[in-house]
Amino acid sequence: MRRWLLWTPLALFGLLFAVVAGGLIKPADRTVRSAMIGKPLPDFTLPPIAPGKPGLSTAVFRQGQPRLLNIFASWCIPCAAESPQLLRLKAMGVPVDAIAIRDTAPALRGFLNRNGDPFDRIGDDRQSAVQLALGSSGVPESFVIDGKGRIVHQHVGDIRASDVAAIAAAVKNAR
Repeated sequence: MRRWLLWTPLALFGLLFAVVAGGLIKPADRTVRSAMIGKPLPDFTLPPIAPGKPGLSTAVFRQGQPRLLNIFASWCIPCAAESPQLLRLKAMGVPVDAIAIRDTAPALRGFLNRNGDPFDRIGDDRQSAVQLALGSSGVPESFVIDGKGRIVHQHVGDIRASDVAAIAAAVKNAR
């Protein structure tokens, strides 16, 4: 009758092995969940920083057309790396606006000359106030905003070639 107790340690070891193996085989979800998804874009008005380009305000994102908002800086190396992808999104018909963080006009002009300029508008956020209001702590970071000014997608880090299709789809689905 008590013979089944002899198998208990082996059964416990098998259960422990299954739990550990399951944790090792299943990749961890490293996705950063945004608390801003589904929320309205915070109110802001930023002055222009690039010659010939208007500044940026929340009103631009409430005009009925989904837009991509990129937070970047001329001193940011990953921002330079993502420039070809932003140009590609622009070529695909995605309207792209930007907020320049803690930047200067001459440095920004040099950045745009070297890396291309996909932006319709660039706002100057010298104190990172809008960046912090968006819950962003670094650059680059991008948000898809629907035509009503609501955040529908957030991309943390530089946009890579493999991310372009998903971001273009997010903009298309935001219509």
